[in-house]
Amino acid sequence: MEDVATIEDFGILFQRVVGYALGFAGIVLFVLLVVGGFKFITSGGDPKAVEGARKTLTSAIAGLIIILLSYLILLLITNITGVDVTNFNIVLP
Repeated sequence: MEDVATIEDFGILFQRVVGYALGFAGIVLFVLLVVGGFKFITSGGDPKAVEGARKTLTSAIAGLIIILLSYLILLLITNITGVDVTNFNIVLP
C-alpha cells in the first residue's frame, strides 16, 4: 500500500515551511550583520565603503524589524479575535 498525502498533511507541510523560512531568515540576518560589520571595520575611512557598510547594516536591521513586526501583528490579531492565527491547522467537516 502506498503512502498517500491527505489534506491534513498540508497543515504540517505549511508549518514546516514557515519554520524553515524563519530559521533561514535568522541565518541571513546574522550573516548580513557580520558582513556589514566587517565592511565597516575594513572601510579605512573611505566614505563610499562606509556608506556601503551602513546600507548593509540598515537593510539587515530593517529586515529584523519587519519579521518582528509581522509576528507581533499576528499576536495582536490572536488577542483581538481569539483565533490563533499562528497555528495553521486544517479541520475537515
